Amino acid sequence: LSVGIKEKYQNQRRESSCTTQSWRKEYLHQKSTQLLLLHRSQHRGYDFLLRSKKNHQLVDKQRHLMEIGDLFGPGLSTQKEPPTVVVHGVAGIGKSTLARQVRRAWEEGWLFRDLFKHVFYFNCRELAQSETVSLAELITKDWAAPDAPIEQILSQPEQLLFILDNLDEPKWDLKGKSSELCPHWSQQQQVHTLLGSLLKKTLLPTASLLITARITDLRKLIPSLKHPRWVEVLGFSESARKEYFFQYFTDEGQAIRAFTSVESNPALFTMCLMPLVSWLVCTCLKQQMEQKQPLSLTSKTITALCLHYFFYVLQAQSLGTNLKGFCSLAAEGTCQGKILFSPEDFWKHGLDGDNISTLLNMGVLQEHPTSRSYSFIHLCFQEFFAAMSYASGDIVLKSGRFENMKITPDLRDAYDMRDLFGKPTTCFLFGLLSDQGMREMESIFKCSLSRERHRSLLDFAKSEVLENHLNLDAYSWHLLHCFYEIQDEDFMKNTFTFYKMRICVQTDMELLLLTFFFTFCHHIERLQLNESGQHRQAGRTSGAFLYSWGLFTDSWWQMFLSILKVPGHLRELDLSGNSLSCSAVQSLCDALKSPHCCLETLRLVRCGLTYNCCQDLASMLGVSPSLTELDLRHNELDDLGVELLCEGLRQPACQLKHLRLYQTQLSKEVKKMLRLLQQEKPQLVISSRRTTTLSVPEESFSQLLQKLSSLSTREPLGNQPVESLTMDNYFWGPTGPVATEMVDKHRSLYRVHFPVAGSYHWPNTGLYFVVRGPVTIEIEFCAWDQFLDQIVPQHSWMVAGPLFDIKVKPGAVAAVYLPHFIALQGQHVDLSWFQVAHIKEYGILMEKPARVEPHYIVLENPSFSPIGVLLRKIQRALSIRVITNVLLYYCLQQEEVNFHLYLIPSDCTIQKAIDDEEKKFQFFQIRKPPLTPLYLGSRYTVSGSDWLEIIPEELELCYRSPGKPQLFSEFYVGHLGSGIWLQIKSKDDATVVWEALVKPGDLRPAAPLVSQAMTDAPTLLHFVDQHREDLVARVTSVDTVLDKLHGQVLSEEQYERVRAEPTNPDKMRMLFSFSKSWDRACKDQLYQALKEIHPHLIIDLWEK
Repeated sequence: LSVGIKEKYQNQRRESSCTTQSWRKEYLHQKSTQLLLLHRSQHRGYDFLLRSKKNHQLVDKQRHLMEIGDLFGPGLSTQKEPPTVVVHGVAGIGKSTLARQVRRAWEEGWLFRDLFKHVFYFNCRELAQSETVSLAELITKDWAAPDAPIEQILSQPEQLLFILDNLDEPKWDLKGKSSELCPHWSQQQQVHTLLGSLLKKTLLPTASLLITARITDLRKLIPSLKHPRWVEVLGFSESARKEYFFQYFTDEGQAIRAFTSVESNPALFTMCLMPLVSWLVCTCLKQQMEQKQPLSLTSKTITALCLHYFFYVLQAQSLGTNLKGFCSLAAEGTCQGKILFSPEDFWKHGLDGDNISTLLNMGVLQEHPTSRSYSFIHLCFQEFFAAMSYASGDIVLKSGRFENMKITPDLRDAYDMRDLFGKPTTCFLFGLLSDQGMREMESIFKCSLSRERHRSLLDFAKSEVLENHLNLDAYSWHLLHCFYEIQDEDFMKNTFTFYKMRICVQTDMELLLLTFFFTFCHHIERLQLNESGQHRQAGRTSGAFLYSWGLFTDSWWQMFLSILKVPGHLRELDLSGNSLSCSAVQSLCDALKSPHCCLETLRLVRCGLTYNCCQDLASMLGVSPSLTELDLRHNELDDLGVELLCEGLRQPACQLKHLRLYQTQLSKEVKKMLRLLQQEKPQLVISSRRTTTLSVPEESFSQLLQKLSSLSTREPLGNQPVESLTMDNYFWGPTGPVATEMVDKHRSLYRVHFPVAGSYHWPNTGLYFVVRGPVTIEIEFCAWDQFLDQIVPQHSWMVAGPLFDIKVKPGAVAAVYLPHFIALQGQHVDLSWFQVAHIKEYGILMEKPARVEPHYIVLENPSFSPIGVLLRKIQRALSIRVITNVLLYYCLQQEEVNFHLYLIPSDCTIQKAIDDEEKKFQFFQIRKPPLTPLYLGSRYTVSGSDWLEIIPEELELCYRSPGKPQLFSEFYVGHLGSGIWLQIKSKDDATVVWEALVKPGDLRPAAPLVSQAMTDAPTLLHFVDQHREDLVARVTSVDTVLDKLHGQVLSEEQYERVRAEPTNPDKMRMLFSFSKSWDRACKDQLYQALKEIHPHLIIDLWEK
């Protein structure tokens, strides 16, 4: 059967490759250029651009990128019903290309062969020409043979996939009443009834479906769908665009010339994310090469590109007076929802057979020989010529909603009013009625066109904006795209006069539209960007919040920062929490140097900046015309970076008045340099804190320190470690604790020697080894971000645990338990959900685990390299629950306490990276209870005592590699008083997921803040005296403790008397009877012995 399918499909392609062969070869049959696919829990519908403050839930928390092979992949959900995969997207984005790729990939044997025995592809545009048909007839036609074994094929419907391409194009009513649905595959029915039966699963309910449709047409399909799985096509990534050019141009030199030419036009390069646009651009450039012309394609809008293609490449004006007839044919078909045209339709519009042949040879039309009908090669082409008919005035458009307007483009005969601005016809109409578009059309039609249509169109659009704004409704990206096509500066300035908005940017095209919007919207004064949705509520002025989840490339930053180079009123830009490369910083500084830039405040907190970025920042400070405040906290600038900044700050033209910079890690010389700089420039304030902090006036800070000291009945501060005691250095094995050795602190490289065979567990990391005998192991903490681009397919997997580089003698380890943070539910776990990634020089190898446990992935007889756990991304309605930690840090400063709160997956490498970063700035952790598992991608609200100001108030639980800045909430307390209360709630349902009370006793002041005399005060109880009762009851290895004290603290007689006691508690009581005569030094030795032998007990007592 599969041989017959393959031969039949190849024959089909040969039959259809007549005048449109070039198009099909270069565009429709693209094989390897991958499209970005986004799985969503719900269909996009309208992805709104602007929302009021009350309606700012923009983000689908369950969405994630996926590969084509995941369209029908296994899921973590229990849904057993066969899915209907709805592939949707804007016009020209590659939906049909994807549908054909699925069919071809199955045919060639590398996709879905294990899931489907038969795959059938139906183009609904072609089906629309039939009135009645049976499913058996459709299968037979697609089989391309008269003897298709229909009954045999349909006997196993669960192994069938039906692809319904362009389901949205015909004007079908797919809802249908139950009585009208098709009961049997052999029954003749109207086409829309047959397809409605497949969609509603009344016919072949166990078969799978893949349908393609435009975003704006989903509304009419949704009532007919059963078990939909929503997949949005986002187009080409930057690398895929380049790959497309090198596929189109077989000559590498031509490909390089073409790609370089397009890359120099940022707007055109961005629009090339649509495969249709990439094809048009390559075709236009190929003609220029063939005609030995300089490569020059200056189009900045899709309308301008289509004008160039049709009238400079194809010379469509050669139709002469028949061009208007062809445009009216397209417009009539658009209004009637008609996509197939008979020769009589052409004749009615004044077009004969010669005209049809000309259009076929141009590649504008394609022929359907079986029905002797024709269609546009792409629906967008029909919509473009329809828009030309409207713009030229040949067809008078109805004015249903705004009857007082002379010309209103109301296409309600063809489109629902809610979808109007999302239709390419409307978008093209805006572009054609732009100043440039009208000049082009006047040249094409050899006549003058009235500007009245231009004004009426904008009046209509402005009414839409004002009406939606007054009703606090959203504006869609489609509407903004229409405004981008018309490029009317005065209209933009006069229409968009609001002050606040929230924006979700999903693609580079939407970023292009956003930068266009900001070019003319002069009422927005504050803009904050956060790539993972970390909301900050500090701004009280007018402002915009931009959320973007995609990868921030250097070209992305370049386009985004172009908004600073145009005249406007943007005063504050907050990029905190976003990782900035040196190239991105350079683009930022170049934008700030622009004479049009009026930015006053720039926040770059935790942007991963190093001294390498400081030269650009310094040169910018000496040139920027308006910047007065710069926040660089939580960046590793080092002495060299700060010295470079000082050079810029000394420039006479530097306007900076406030620099926020942590100085704890700077040398004395650089700190002195900063003090001298402030003396030179009295107007410059250099601080490490926010401008304002809240406090409760209950007691002075010095009193607080004194109180803390009196409460600190612990080890004397002179011997007390600066950082809190942890179990980082111990494995637990058959012989008790085994210490690890820190080999390289910078690399987080540890070495441990296991003395005997057995199981060894490192509690703080979750690692667990089963070894066959004595062995030495090296363990290095690694970051995933430098390896993720090697995973194939990259977007099908998510990180599920830490990455370790383990080195050990081959064969010495019988099993390794690798930690993961996925919260598994139920007893059954599919092993295929998890894989262990091995990082090799030549790429990444995936290994199936021996078994999966609630907190571990188990490998037996493992081989080692950098390894970690990955989870297959599953298309399901629910988010993935992960084991979660809350980390709370504090820093005692002169006048206040600064707190940082993190919400992270339970990954020891992330926690260590945070801990290392916080310690650089003298922050110390307060241990509080952990959370229950939470949903990855969900948002949570951080709140506390009424007088606390927490910034930001919202955190998203997301995975960030240890090598990247982590999201956190920050707040300052002038006085703790009796304590502060903290709470984290789910933003969706306000469920409390974590709460804690922070008391003064939770804070241990760093040693330099308290005098040594205070630590020697005789009134302070030593740690071992304070916890005598617990130590008597819980110390089990008393003999080992005695061995460490023997000869130094205990005499031979005392040593033997303690050992003679029958039980461990009795031994500890006897030991404490001798301690009454000890000084603090002796008690310190007991403390050190206990800390080494029973670290878990000492940690527990500290936390008490």
